[in-house]
Amino acid sequence: MKMIKTIAVLAMATLASVSGKDISIKKGETIELGSGSETLTFKGSDTIGCKMAPQLAEAYVASGHSVKFNIAAEGSSVAFKALLDGTANIGMSSRSAKDEEKDKFTAKGQELTETVAGVDMICVIVNNANGVTDLSKDDVKAIFTGSITDWSEVGGTPGEIAIFTRNETSGTYKTFQKLAMDKVDYGANCQKQAGNTQIVEQVSKNANGIGYVGLAYAKAEGVTSITVDGVEATPESADEYPLSRNLYYYTIGEPTGEAKKFLDWATTDPLAGAVVKKVGFIPLAK
Repeated sequence: MKMIKTIAVLAMATLASVSGKDISIKKGETIELGSGSETLTFKGSDTIGCKMAPQLAEAYVASGHSVKFNIAAEGSSVAFKALLDGTANIGMSSRSAKDEEKDKFTAKGQELTETVAGVDMICVIVNNANGVTDLSKDDVKAIFTGSITDWSEVGGTPGEIAIFTRNETSGTYKTFQKLAMDKVDYGANCQKQAGNTQIVEQVSKNANGIGYVGLAYAKAEGVTSITVDGVEATPESADEYPLSRNLYYYTIGEPTGEAKKFLDWATTDPLAGAVVKKVGFIPLAK
């Protein structure tokens, strides 16, 4: 059953107040924020929808904008289905739209418009008890495709590697497959999880665990983000880190009305940039 959280935001936001509320939801949940005669409905990526979109919405409403937000974190594939059937104004995706997804809109005489929401880095995480601190990109590929199955093969303590991944509806699942695995299929031993939070939970309680999460989820208790090809996943190294990616908002056609106002604000305003940075992603607005 989908869970809905409702939060009324009344206080005026300033840059100093960005460190205040850390609103977050889990995949499969919906959050409602603000008040007003018009509602902006976001559906799609939980990488964006669990933390970033709710906290941006909170800051937007608190800074004096009268609009209601309904944000559902359900996976990137849902973004395009919801836009197509008219149940969302704005789609959230951690990957670019596929050609076959675009074709469905073209068939209806519509066109998708893509807005970059920010920059993310897919972090490879291991349990804190694991002594491995760096893997080559080739090692990462070999682990997640199933050709390396024991930590001793990559310099670690002997033990069968427990692999935790996202599921097929996730944009992160497909982007990681492209960036880290050269589009090779995942191994049969991978254990699919609903969201970033669930992967962190599984890896944190399994000494032989490994998984991947968005940058905003990597500094969790019980896990360590390892370097890939010697490069640490930090905002400063985004250009060199091999698993960096853009995050996206999608609309049908050019955004208009309240959707345009919000997307312009979310990608250019310093307050929005501060929120995105606080959440743990890399903002476009400085």
